[in-house]
Amino acid sequence: MSAPPAGPAAPDGPRAAPVPPRLRALLFGGMAAVGLVLPFLVYPVFLMNVLVMALFASAFNLLLGYTGLLSFGHAAFLGSAAYVTGWAVKIAGLPVEAGILAGTGFAALLGWAIGTLAIRRSGIYFAMITLGFAQLVYFVVVQMPWTGGEDGLQGIPRGALLGVLPLSNNLSMYYFVYAIFLAGFFAIYRAVHSPFGHVLRAIRENEPRAISLGYDVERHKVLAFVLSAGLAGLAGSTKALVLQFAALTDVHWHRSGEVVLMTLLGGMGTVLGPSVGALAVVAMENYLAGLGDWVTVIVGAVFVVGVLAFRRGFVGEAFRLLRRIPF
Repeated sequence: MSAPPAGPAAPDGPRAAPVPPRLRALLFGGMAAVGLVLPFLVYPVFLMNVLVMALFASAFNLLLGYTGLLSFGHAAFLGSAAYVTGWAVKIAGLPVEAGILAGTGFAALLGWAIGTLAIRRSGIYFAMITLGFAQLVYFVVVQMPWTGGEDGLQGIPRGALLGVLPLSNNLSMYYFVYAIFLAGFFAIYRAVHSPFGHVLRAIRENEPRAISLGYDVERHKVLAFVLSAGLAGLAGSTKALVLQFAALTDVHWHRSGEVVLMTLLGGMGTVLGPSVGALAVVAMENYLAGLGDWVTVIVGAVFVVGVLAFRRGFVGEAFRLLRRIPF
């Protein structure tokens, strides 16, 4: 009697054991606890920027790390959501909750439109299609009169949460952003550990085999693309409120390349990896800003060394070592 077919390999290799539940609980519990006290130790605006970029990178990782689809245009969802939220809150006068929902919904709808067309191709062709659509979004943002052009949409009010809690205070805004990050992070975690997530892994590892097993591969790809775009839009909407402006840098292709760097540096195909990569990149860009153009050189050098020395990324290699510890 032949053995049953093996499932798709884990991101860390075919022999990698799952992370022990106790270790997983300790990591997530520690992350949540540390986040509650960090704004009293570190500048809150810097932390909020890290959180929104971590959510953006985690959303991108859902597409690349778990589905195997490389998008070079994810900045379109981050930036377009930021502009829609800014317009909704500043110009339309909607409450902050409605502004975030509007930006997230627009990004998800844009993701459905782009994803439906892009998944007809694979590999580098898929990546180039997403890049082309992202450049189209960039052109539209530059040309629209209400976006502010090269100056961006400035003076976006933070408003008040539920009309009661003013978000102008950085500490209040931080906990609001932290709650959004945890909600988005939990949504991604549940998605990748659900039957839907297992199908995405099967598509990543062997798409023809997934088709032969009866899975609707195109439908799962589109759903993954829409979910990733929506969560990237949630990050963009939150970012617009944190910094109180939406800028062209958020829809530029450089931002799409930056999120690839964060994901690979932290650990592609791991839940925590993109957040760690986002922390590393944002910290370098913030604390080394005085070096001018040399920041790009340093970030590039760290990326090269990181990829060569940590094949699975920072978190992937850390988990590989921690699996050897009995729990």
